[in-house]
This record gives sequence, C-alpha cells and structure tokens, in this order.
Amino acid sequence: MLFCSTRGEVHGRDFEDVLFSGFASDGGMFMPENVPTLAPDTLRRWGGLSYTQIVVEVASLFIPTQSIPREDLQALVGAALSGFSVPEVVRVVELKDGLSILELFHGDTLAFKDLAMTCTVRFLSYFLQKQQRRATVLVGTSGDTGGSAIQSAKGLSGLDVVVIYPRGRVTPVQEKHMITCLDDNVHVFAADGSSDDIDQALRRLFADQDLVRTHGLISLNSVNWSRVMIQLAHFIFAYLQLSGVEQTGTDSALPELEVVVPTGGAGNIAAGCIVKQMGVPLKLVAMVNSNDIVHRTVTSGDFSMAAEVKQTLASAIDIQDPYNMERVFWLLLGGDGSSVRKMMEEFQRTHTSILPKNTHTLLSSVMSTGRVNNEGILEIMRRCWEENQYLVCPHTAVGVWHHYHCPHNPGLRRCYIATASPAKFQEAVQKAGLTFDQFEEVCHLDKLPTRYQNLERSEKWCDDWEQRLRETLQALDLARKNMVSFYTQ
Repeated sequence: MLFCSTRGEVHGRDFEDVLFSGFASDGGMFMPENVPTLAPDTLRRWGGLSYTQIVVEVASLFIPTQSIPREDLQALVGAALSGFSVPEVVRVVELKDGLSILELFHGDTLAFKDLAMTCTVRFLSYFLQKQQRRATVLVGTSGDTGGSAIQSAKGLSGLDVVVIYPRGRVTPVQEKHMITCLDDNVHVFAADGSSDDIDQALRRLFADQDLVRTHGLISLNSVNWSRVMIQLAHFIFAYLQLSGVEQTGTDSALPELEVVVPTGGAGNIAAGCIVKQMGVPLKLVAMVNSNDIVHRTVTSGDFSMAAEVKQTLASAIDIQDPYNMERVFWLLLGGDGSSVRKMMEEFQRTHTSILPKNTHTLLSSVMSTGRVNNEGILEIMRRCWEENQYLVCPHTAVGVWHHYHCPHNPGLRRCYIATASPAKFQEAVQKAGLTFDQFEEVCHLDKLPTRYQNLERSEKWCDDWEQRLRETLQALDLARKNMVSFYTQ
C-alpha cells in the first residue's frame, strides 16, 4: 500500500512517510493510491468482531506488515484503546422510534477524537523509539482535537506537542483539557481568532519543508492520514451493528445503512466516503451548524467561505474551511490530482469557488446535508431528553435534528454519530433548561493549575503568530539537544 497527494505531484509514499507528514509538499493531503475493496463475505466475517478488532483489521489494509508487523499492530491498537471508560470502547444506544446513536466519546477527553488520536500517537511513538529520534506535533484545534492530542501524547519521550486553540471559542472543559497539562512536552497557545485563522499560520509552517525536516513537524489534525484511517473503523462497526447484514444470505444484496455525521472540518464525513468507496453500502448525511459551507457546497455547488466564522453552541464544528473536502473531491474525481489542485488553490487564494457541474453532481450523489441553528440545537437537546431521558451534546444534536425533521423509509436503518459527551458543554445544557450530574473527571479539572501562552491579534497577526511558533520550535530544539527541561531552562 502506497500513498499519494490529492494534488497529484507526490506519489509512492509509504505509511511511515505519511504518518510523519502534515500536508504533502505540493499542498495536498495524502490518500492511498488504491482504495481497497471489502467483499461482502469479508463484512459478514467481521460481524462478530469487537470494535478494537475491527480497528486492527482496517489498519492492516493500509499498513503493510513490513512497516508494523501484525502482532505489533494488535498490541499498539489494544494498548491505545485500553483506557476507555466502557469496555467495548464505543457503544450503540437504541432509543425510541428507531433513533440509534453510536457513542464515540468514552476516551480521556470525552470526544470521538480520542479514538483515532490514541492509535495515531502510538504509531508515532513506535517508529520514533525504533529510530531513536524526536518529532514535534503541531496542532490547530477548534475545540476537541487539541485536548485529545495532549492527553494522548503527554509525557511521551521523543515527542513534543504544540497546540493552538481559539481563545473564547471553546468551552471551559475543552480549554481545561489543554491548559491544565503541565508535562514538559506540552506547549499550549491561546490565539485571538478563529480556528480557520489558526490554520492559515499552520499552513505556512508546514509549507516550509526545511522547517518540517529540521524539527520533525507532524500534523495530528485530521490532515494526518492515520487519523482518517482509524475513523473508517467506526463507520464499518456501525454498519455491522445496525444494518442487519448478519441476517442476509450470501446470495443477497447487502443492506444499506444511513449514517448521519455532525460535520466541521469534514474528516469524519471523508472517512465515510472512503468506506462507501470500499464497498460498504452507506447513505451519508453531513449535518452542519450555522457555519454551513459543506451544506452549501452539496446543495448548490457553492464552495465558498462566509465572511466570518459564526460562534455557535456546537463550537467544535465552527469551521468555514472544511479542509478534508479535498479528500472527498479527490475520490469523486477518480484521483485526478490536477483538477483537485486547480480547485483547491483557487479556494485558498480567493476563499471562493463554484464546483464544476459534474463535480457537484457527483458530490450530491454520495451525500446529503442539513443545516441547524442554535435554536434547533436546543430544541433537539430538550426533545431527546424528554422522550428518552438521554442527553446529547450540541454537536450530536446537530446530527439528531435529522431524525426528528427528515422522515425516512422505515426499511432503512439509521445511525447517528455522537461525537462528544454532554459533560463538555455545560453551558449549552443549561441553555436547553436541562441538568445533569457533572463527571468527576470534569470537576477535577477546576482544581488543577494552568499553563499557556497568548497569541494576540495584531495588524499583521498571521505573520506574528507564525514567527512566535517558529521561535518556540527553535527553543524546543535547543532544549532537547541540550537534554534539559524546556520549562526550567
């Protein structure tokens, strides 16, 4: 299995190469050169596997044994997923009227990001230890990714983690998962801007190949292929749990499952598109909040940023640059890197793009979308509680809105992705007029000391942020070469 860039100028990279990469050198994102197909017999055979076993099977499709031997892969994935708060790691909850929710939030930071992040960090550490070298993870976050990266990598030798989050645009719990970690290899910045602003500065840093090589820079956003690869597993797990495939004969067509995904950076929905291309019959629905670029792209072909990122109750998907749509376009266009490059370079230059008619037609054939405002989020949080005594977070509510407002064929099973625990969004729960007993792990965060640095909004804020981050990387490199603690120099 080899990997290429979505923009067509980089080919033949192995798994280790793409694991340690952010964006490709041509600005694109890595994808497998050939997407494997899952035969119906394979899906039926996987029906009795646990979630952890499915992760191993999926990862083994993309990681050759010469990169990570099978027994090592099993050990790495098993260790990564061993600390979740439910023994099954993820679980399906079936509520009234066919409302089936796949809970993906039982990791340390109570968000679905923990699933792929813990595995990816284990893979990174595996190669770093074998080669006795260091690397630096550079992460911009809209809320959950930063905390997950920190909790997965804190204290690991050979790995520094630099996280930048948008001050005032994340919840208190999301913020505390980041700023209360005082390990010497964790470095947190609070930026006066949006997550899309942060991404501008990070793209500049990753575009500097000398800087990337010198400091061993890695992205742990869903830019990183490993993150998306692990996310394939929960679509397959949902299909095996809910589609009824085990009841079909070997001569029967596979049943379809509709999977509804709250969408921001589009990493999760991109994973769903890959699984669909692998032969799993999914009907995909991407649900967005008031930052509706994915909805507008699918419904009208208008792939253009709005004037500003709107702050909503579903803060982790307050994104106007859904960068993983590049992977979706690459799939739809059959790996035509030249067309993808032209489209994405125009979008990055002008923040405006109208999809060619054929691309729009293909996109609308593989997914549908919906848009939910804050009032709709609160409505669904209240209604789901009143009917089921089940509390959903505001992001999950964005998805579950579809259940209550979009009637469907009773013969089609649906699955709603629950991306985070409501414990992380106490303000939204209170606005919905609901209460719950706070998790002890969350209450404990209030008692911890904090550490972070500010990235202030200046006239040339992007240049200034880039320079501050460069200086931090250089200081980290010096401390590690001198084998001294960074925070007690």
